[in-house]
Amino acid sequence: MTSSELHEKWYCVSIISSGSMIKTKTVEVTVKGWSATVNDLQATVDSELWHICRSNNNSDGDAALAAIALKNKMAIMKTMRLLQSLILLIVLANLATCVVWPMPQMMSTTSNVLSINSKKFSFQSSSKSDILHQAFKRYMNLTFIPLGKEIDPRLSESFNVTTTNGDLTSLTVMIHNSKEELNLDSIENYTLTITGNAATLEADEVWGALRGLETFSQLVEPTESGMFQINETKIIDFPRFKHRGMLVDTARHYIDMEVLYQHIDTMAYNKYNVFHWHIVDDESFPYDSKVLPEVTAKGAYNLKTHVYTAEDISNVIKYCRYRGLRVIPEFDTPGHTRCWGRSKPNLLTKCYTGFLPNGKTGPINPIFPENYEFMKTLLSEVRKRFTDKYIHLGGDEVLLNCWKSNPDIRNWMVEQGLGNNISLLETYYESRLLGIASNLGYDYIVWQSVVDNNVKVMPSTVVNVYKGGFPAELNRVTKRNFTTILSSCWYLDIYAYGPDWKRYYSCEPFSFNGTQRQYDLIIGGESCIWTEYVDDTNFLNRVWPRASGTAERLWSAKSVNSIALATPRIHDFRCKILIRRGIRAEPVTGPGFCEYELGM
Repeated sequence: MTSSELHEKWYCVSIISSGSMIKTKTVEVTVKGWSATVNDLQATVDSELWHICRSNNNSDGDAALAAIALKNKMAIMKTMRLLQSLILLIVLANLATCVVWPMPQMMSTTSNVLSINSKKFSFQSSSKSDILHQAFKRYMNLTFIPLGKEIDPRLSESFNVTTTNGDLTSLTVMIHNSKEELNLDSIENYTLTITGNAATLEADEVWGALRGLETFSQLVEPTESGMFQINETKIIDFPRFKHRGMLVDTARHYIDMEVLYQHIDTMAYNKYNVFHWHIVDDESFPYDSKVLPEVTAKGAYNLKTHVYTAEDISNVIKYCRYRGLRVIPEFDTPGHTRCWGRSKPNLLTKCYTGFLPNGKTGPINPIFPENYEFMKTLLSEVRKRFTDKYIHLGGDEVLLNCWKSNPDIRNWMVEQGLGNNISLLETYYESRLLGIASNLGYDYIVWQSVVDNNVKVMPSTVVNVYKGGFPAELNRVTKRNFTTILSSCWYLDIYAYGPDWKRYYSCEPFSFNGTQRQYDLIIGGESCIWTEYVDDTNFLNRVWPRASGTAERLWSAKSVNSIALATPRIHDFRCKILIRRGIRAEPVTGPGFCEYELGM
């Protein structure tokens, strides 16, 4: 960014701690570019603590706000890269009308407002990408949602047309790389520039363009006249973590396809990029298998209404891809397979009490070769239906005592030289299963129980941390050099009265004293919605906007962590984006009112 691209005055209140006293002072600083921001502010303002700054050449009223962390006079900022990640520029341009969630890495806005006539506006690009042009169609609808019903006169001020400084008639999108492979290393960075002369969105890959279009759509505001408006804005943005996922359990309760589509849309609004599909479990097997039809027939709640066909799966994958989301299936074994055994008598282990079977079954029986053929048959079909390179193979909560209780298993272990070490039996099963997956071309993710039980896995294994006390768990797993995903603190099924989104928002993956190498091994995290008490009737409002807290933690800079600043923003995001787009997201900030309810 050159100095000509940003030239405005910032009014800064320096908050200075002096013993038990808090003092403030106000200074006026002329900012001449991103790098000049640091130099000018540290030269003018005591920069030991935080500063609240107002821009837009206006020290009063609804000017833009920015909280800028300028610690140690920014001496540690030796490169622009560090500047981007360590300066916290939270710019809430005109708090009454503008919200962007998750918070961009860098954002500058002015008081100049541009008018938009949706009937004359267009997205433009020389790219031939169908993904991009389909997004143009979606975002014409998402961006320009009229107010709907007549506005109550008492609220009309919220939607008044601001005096504008020109018209915006198009957004030109430039993609520098035509590569459209969607994987862990896909590039999602973008630069969005909106001025009186032109609006441009630049991205290295189409995935960044999708993220930029979402941001643009959130910046546009409707007015009572039927027109729309947007402030002049400059945004440089990229994700903090490259794996930002959501586990959806469709086995405890079947989730209807239309609800899944709405959920996937909302994930895209929050810049998630992985749909982790926990498709089967103990309770039901809604995966419509053609190679093992009897498992589906006896495992699904209802074979006609509660299964996901091959066409359904293909449609979900395509729907996700066009929104920049990967789909990673999970087939959790050897536990969590109770309903599978209804059609395969020798698949599951018979549990014993003393010398007699007690009528219960446990994990997949690891001593029968035919059970590995069963898994090979299943995973071979899964490999053809799901296109992502990764599969989640579970491995958690294995009832090892059931294996121990079975005399046939104990005798087999002795014959195989395993003695009575049950962890060696688990290693045996997992090694054979992971070998099957590897031979099918899969990379794999496992729950942390697998490595906790000292199962020998490939060094490339991705470990999904889910247990409590996650800082210590992350420290321990990354010390073993495993690539890691965090889920522990983002279980959405753990529901508490009040604004429990704050708990998810406050979860910091780097909250342990690790090395940079350990931090680099953490590729992201996942929200999880387990559905014991969730179905179509409450799925969306149970998840959203609580999962938005996780979304911002995984996308935005580490320093974007103030609940006080996030509270009005998540309220506005829920109201102005989710409710306005038809997502019945629950209120999370207490009593209040969403003006967009009038249009629903």
